Amino acid sequence: MIIVLKPRTTEENVKRVEDMVRAKGLSVHTVYGEDLTIIGCIGDTMRVDSRVFEVDKSVEKVMHVQESYKLANRAFHPEDTIVDVSGVKVGGEHLALIAGPCSVESEEQVIEIAKAAKASGANMLRGGAFKPRTSPYAFQGMGLEGLEILVRAKEETGLPIVTELMSAEYLDVFDEKVDLIQIGARNMQNFDLLKQLGNTKRPILLKRGLNATYEEWIMSAEYIMASGNPNVILCERGVRTFESYTRNTLDLQAIPVIKKKSHLPIIVDPSHAGGKWWLVEPMAKASIAAGADGLMIEVHNNPEAALCDGGQSLKPEKYDKLLTEITQIAKVVGKTV
Repeated sequence: MIIVLKPRTTEENVKRVEDMVRAKGLSVHTVYGEDLTIIGCIGDTMRVDSRVFEVDKSVEKVMHVQESYKLANRAFHPEDTIVDVSGVKVGGEHLALIAGPCSVESEEQVIEIAKAAKASGANMLRGGAFKPRTSPYAFQGMGLEGLEILVRAKEETGLPIVTELMSAEYLDVFDEKVDLIQIGARNMQNFDLLKQLGNTKRPILLKRGLNATYEEWIMSAEYIMASGNPNVILCERGVRTFESYTRNTLDLQAIPVIKKKSHLPIIVDPSHAGGKWWLVEPMAKASIAAGADGLMIEVHNNPEAALCDGGQSLKPEKYDKLLTEITQIAKVVGKTV
């Protein structure tokens, strides 16, 4: 249930309505907009008669929310959420451009790629220190050593780092050293991990699960937000379909659908979606044209020798050319880098 207050309602009157809601056994989540103040009522609202609030002099209207998610619902928060990642803003008119290798392989490799990506216009550095792989025999990443390499790359370039957390075992060190904690597709519904992410104030990049519906995806974000962390960015990375030519099928419809249903920013990972480097450029452009709040693209200085996913990585010179074109598209849709 959502209570929309009348324009220019005083703080005293907002508090009075909040106290009325709490008296009914519900908790409140209040959003102050430029014109309206909205009070989200969280709890078992089915047992509460909304007419109790409708008669209050400060209440414009009471709305019942059908979706089971509340905090991530655009009805609760009509304005776009802007997430600040160590000074880089994501959402609204701000465009996140995340680039880097799939896996951290060496300090020289990461720093070289980071410098090239930043020169092209990237504003965050991605790199996998811990790698979830389908095969137990595939390269699993360098672990904490790889994380330290990312930290040194940040010191060299100033780029905030994005890397995947697979286990709550390392949450404390990630909270200390990582600017944007990525939760991969396979952990999207690891609810115990999602709850623990609510205990950190680091922003979370939540990738869509391989077979997840929009509501399941948003509900996973709700787990993080309900546990205390409102700074969630969603990432569409393709879903599994019957098509086997590409790695996954990029769901471009997810962008406008998520923006209709939720206020959270949504970015796109065209590298993992198609699994082929030559698909990255057209899908990246299409994503920005559809309204995405950013891109996460794999860039490698020697894809042929990459330890992980070289076939879907762009060389720095191709990434540079792509960002020149992305910047032009971004201007048309009202985004700034």
